[in-house]
Amino acid sequence: MRPQRTPQLPPRERIIDAATVLFREQGITRVSMDAIAERAASTKMTVYRHFENKDALVLEWLEQLTESYGDVFDRLASEHPDSPRKQLLGFVEFIVTDLQCSDYRGCPFTNTLAELPEAEHPARLLIQAHKQRQFARLLALCTAMALSEPEQVAEELTLLMEGAQVVAQNKGIERVGERLTEMVNRRLGS
Repeated sequence: MRPQRTPQLPPRERIIDAATVLFREQGITRVSMDAIAERAASTKMTVYRHFENKDALVLEWLEQLTESYGDVFDRLASEHPDSPRKQLLGFVEFIVTDLQCSDYRGCPFTNTLAELPEAEHPARLLIQAHKQRQFARLLALCTAMALSEPEQVAEELTLLMEGAQVVAQNKGIERVGERLTEMVNRRLGS
């Protein structure tokens, strides 16, 4: 039996919280609405009252996840307004921290794409838009750093971070986060 939260979250937030944990641990297709209701200490009827179907819940989860990435960029911009380099390295550190979690199952966006093959699925389109915004922010930072060929550097950094997430998931090499940080620093010329 799970301990009750104090104070207990409202039902919608409990449902999203439960879905977040289950989707990350098991993937989208393996998780049923019943399992989400159970983990949220709710009923299936309550889940459907807040979310028309599982796709709507997946979209809400992904929207919150993409917002959290945007929040990281915003926080770093606020903390280091005059240092695009520190902002960029701070984002890399954010990715590395996630890679080093003992329960890391890979990038939730990549995992979701693997489970939703339909090209026009709303979740796929949301992820695509998120990745484009993330690239645009990296490009803006590379440009602000006055790097030679900032678009190429932003592309390389994107490939490095995305690749590191896959390698950390499949355990292809050790010290993925440390290696990623070294590679980024080397590419940025330090």
